[in-house]
Amino acid sequence: MDILGPAQGPLSSGGSTTLPNMPGAPRSTEETVAYLRSLPSIRARCQQVFNLAASSTSGSSTSSSSTAAPESGLQYFEYHPEHESEAVTFCAQIIQRDYGSNYAAIPAHGRARHFEVGGIPRITTLLSRWHASQPEPVPALEAARRLVDLFTVSVLLDAGAGTKWAYEEVSTGFRVGRSEGLALASLDMFKDGIFAGREEEQEAETVAAAAAGGVPVESSSQGGGPSSASDRHKVTASGLKNLSPDTVAISMQVHPESNPLTGLEGRTGLLVRLGEVLASDTNGYFTGPKGGPGDSNPERRRPGFLVDYLLSHPSTKQGPNGLPQIEVATLWQVLIHGLAPIWPASRTQIDGISLGDVWPNPALKTHLEKEKGGKLEDETEAYVPFHKLSQWLCYSLTEPIEQTIAATFVGGEHQTGLPEYRNGGLFVDLGVLKPRASLYKAAENASEFATELDRSAPQSNPQHPTEDAGDVPALVSVASAKVPRLGPSEAAIVEWRAMTVVLLDRLAAGLNEKLGAKLSLQQVLEAASWKGGREIAKQLRPETGGPPIDIISDGTLF
Repeated sequence: MDILGPAQGPLSSGGSTTLPNMPGAPRSTEETVAYLRSLPSIRARCQQVFNLAASSTSGSSTSSSSTAAPESGLQYFEYHPEHESEAVTFCAQIIQRDYGSNYAAIPAHGRARHFEVGGIPRITTLLSRWHASQPEPVPALEAARRLVDLFTVSVLLDAGAGTKWAYEEVSTGFRVGRSEGLALASLDMFKDGIFAGREEEQEAETVAAAAAGGVPVESSSQGGGPSSASDRHKVTASGLKNLSPDTVAISMQVHPESNPLTGLEGRTGLLVRLGEVLASDTNGYFTGPKGGPGDSNPERRRPGFLVDYLLSHPSTKQGPNGLPQIEVATLWQVLIHGLAPIWPASRTQIDGISLGDVWPNPALKTHLEKEKGGKLEDETEAYVPFHKLSQWLCYSLTEPIEQTIAATFVGGEHQTGLPEYRNGGLFVDLGVLKPRASLYKAAENASEFATELDRSAPQSNPQHPTEDAGDVPALVSVASAKVPRLGPSEAAIVEWRAMTVVLLDRLAAGLNEKLGAKLSLQQVLEAASWKGGREIAKQLRPETGGPPIDIISDGTLF
């Protein structure tokens, strides 16, 4: 039985609505930038790349031993739809192992899961501590702001850590690497006030607010004044702008030889630029309530003040239960527009405007030129947007806001699966995507190969469920030790990521059919694809647990 249906055409994920017809190529720079920053553009452009791959499966397959680009299809991958059912089966086994048939227990994919490593409810504990503050508890709105503060910096620190770094949690001695280790490190930094800014600025804020006859939001109903431990639990523009690579390295226990962290400078740069963006905000995204500390002092603006912006936005309505209904599109606008300046200037640009995680795709360009019978007048028609970190942040922020102020987010059907190396690695390791010789040649030309022998595994907890393949059977016992390593702008990586977005939609549809479930795409990402990608990688490359294709990271993308 063909679980996934024909290769052509997108499949809905978890009951999401049908995608609208996309407009033709925008004509002005402003329209082009707006389109390529939009959520619908991600799936639409990735679908175009997928259609190239699907069209090449109808004829004879191009041999992976050939270095020549195929006349149709992708330049660096073969697509094998006959293996998609194997991916569905593999992921279904993981879901059944971890959740049985209790699909409602599968949480949404988000940063919150990483804070729970080792089965410790760290965020719940933090909320309880705030609720127990004396003489009065921290109000729900302020709790929401604080969690958005924390989750924002934590997500921006959550690029791939490399295989050699691990973090030892201060309070428990728990030692873990990768995303979970980065989450624990960011939480400890948050609780220590590393991101909060100088105490004297907080004191000045309190005095200024009192003189104006108001009470600053941060210190209201907290007790202990601005010097209290609880008041350090925030992220401000000044706190971020004062960060240095040395400060981050010390806080994250980095050592250049024994505990190296990939992309330390890039991560720090992102946070510093975030501080600059907060301080220069002219749209009110991060300014906070009128008359509050962020309104009077740009250095006191916070990521968490976006909660105030969302609640006051005209698109936010009162739901049937009397609680706020917030449009995902409104949150996305804040993230994709408000945070645009934090991304490195080296990213793809149009007329000097950096687009962020958007990249040209040569295979798509060749196809479009062949269709049009000549050179593209607008080369942006062959640009493919992903916005992986922005989407990861969007997914991650909705949960703490809903948890604290009981708001509901609506209209998230245009969000996609995350095109990163765990999700993408799943499809390579299970044979759905087969790298062509041209991919290995591209890595060879760059002299970028990583091997099992020159890398070491992180110190991580063997009992953590995502580190243990459990009863899921190994599909193969031997994997090549030679892993190609390429930069994020390489055409091969753009192809891989575009295919991953559409294949995740198809995986979700296949799982729902196989299990008779109605899993959302976020649930599939959490319980199946991301976890499955990590587990199959550990089976095939036990020395590192790394992906089948390494992406050179500066800490700002993956």
